[in-house]
Amino acid sequence: MTRRLARGDRLVIATHNAGKLREISELVTASGVRTVGAAELGLPEPEETADSFRGNAQLKAEAAAGAAGLPALADDSGLCVTALGGLPGIFTARWCGPAHDFPAGMARVQDELGDSADRSARFVCVLCLAWPDGEVAVFEGESRGHLVWPPRGGQGFGYDPIFVPAGDSRTYGEMPFSEKHATNHRARAMRAFAAACLPAPSAGAMPGLP
Repeated sequence: MTRRLARGDRLVIATHNAGKLREISELVTASGVRTVGAAELGLPEPEETADSFRGNAQLKAEAAAGAAGLPALADDSGLCVTALGGLPGIFTARWCGPAHDFPAGMARVQDELGDSADRSARFVCVLCLAWPDGEVAVFEGESRGHLVWPPRGGQGFGYDPIFVPAGDSRTYGEMPFSEKHATNHRARAMRAFAAACLPAPSAGAMPGLP
């Protein structure tokens, strides 16, 4: 059985991305678990050397748990474009360069697609919870949809302004934050994580999924 966190426990969110930190923390704190970001603890960002979302999530979670002596939750997520063979995939952040220039990353996706008629894509999120004693648990979620150009909307972060989830006409960049983070790939992975690892009342407290 997967080990659960208890109300009042401290959980490291192993990311230096402010958007991810906000999105994950808001979902976790509803359960009574306290969160702290990796940057706040002065933890370095480990190099993502794995060849999969799962591998990179586990690498980051284990590094944070070991350094902080606390359970740590890390995600690895990215945009997988069908016509590009799944790219940028695990290289999603790296397509934006060292300055995390997401407009440049979105422009590169558009340039690589060129005149392709296939605009289908999916966002993938893999969460890993690591404990200081080495125990880990992994959870996955995805959102399917299609890409648009030019970018639309100033909400969200990353590639949100070019991604329209299936069943909607708005990009994630045009959605209110509360609506996006109740239904996107990270929320789906978080739902699985909450059911398995957070105090029982949290599952009912988290926003519903379609």
